[in-house]
Amino acid sequence: MSETVIDGQTHPARVTRRGTVLPYLLSLPALLVCIGILVPFFTAAYYSLEAYNMAFPAGRHFVGIGNYIDLFTSSDFLHTIAVSMIYMGASVILELLLGLGIAMLLRERTRINNIISVALLLPLMVAPVIASLIWKLMTNPNFGVYAWIVNGLGFTGFRWASDPSTAMFSVVLIDIWVNTPFIMILLLAGLRSLPTQPFEAARLDGVPARFVFFRITLPMLMPYIITATLFRLLSAIQEFSIVYGMTQGGPGNALMVFQVRAYVDFYQNTNVGRSAAILMVLWAITFVLSKLFVNQWHKMRERNHAGA
Repeated sequence: MSETVIDGQTHPARVTRRGTVLPYLLSLPALLVCIGILVPFFTAAYYSLEAYNMAFPAGRHFVGIGNYIDLFTSSDFLHTIAVSMIYMGASVILELLLGLGIAMLLRERTRINNIISVALLLPLMVAPVIASLIWKLMTNPNFGVYAWIVNGLGFTGFRWASDPSTAMFSVVLIDIWVNTPFIMILLLAGLRSLPTQPFEAARLDGVPARFVFFRITLPMLMPYIITATLFRLLSAIQEFSIVYGMTQGGPGNALMVFQVRAYVDFYQNTNVGRSAAILMVLWAITFVLSKLFVNQWHKMRERNHAGA
């Protein structure tokens, strides 16, 4: 039997083989996760090419891109795309502005700033569906505390999520409350990791604060902003808990975003093929968004390395 020397001692060759196999064993969990992702994905892709309604199983047949043609010629689905984009754009933009503003205010490492930054993370500890139910009670037009405050300010008749004209405002407000701390803490970590030399030089030269913010802080913070934006875009375009917990996609179809539309088609209309097609369209949108932001991040990184 062949032998090998390890740490001055002679060991059988099987010890060496064990060391060769170990990396594959360590990668096994990642392989299992990958399989767990790909199997449902390809199953949904296959169902999206079928006319498959669980209420009429005998009528199941292959239709190719027929489900997609039906979707993009449907005014309801075009409304879903518009509502989802509005929700995503409004929530992410406002969260970025608020998160960046709060991070700038808490940039200095002081005890009170550290306490405030930890306290602001509390909404992240609440499940979005629970947060939506809490806000649903607080904004109830009959007994909600927020409804009482708004009425006291003279805005009588403000119906919050029970009115199509204000339902989007209500769910975006909840999304901001839940997810702004995520952006805040990510940008705060980025701000505190920036080198101090450029800011000290600008302070000694008497450079205006506006110039420092737009010409020094923002460019150096941009990789963190892109990362935060990407995470929030992907989460917002797939939002289900807040919207469904607050309005179930209503009033009417006012907030019928992608995930809620797919949920209704699957569980209420039992239309598996149409629901799978909606989810595949959603996947395509998230893939394109991810590709655009990752490419931009790589370009910025290469530009920074070239400048260095």
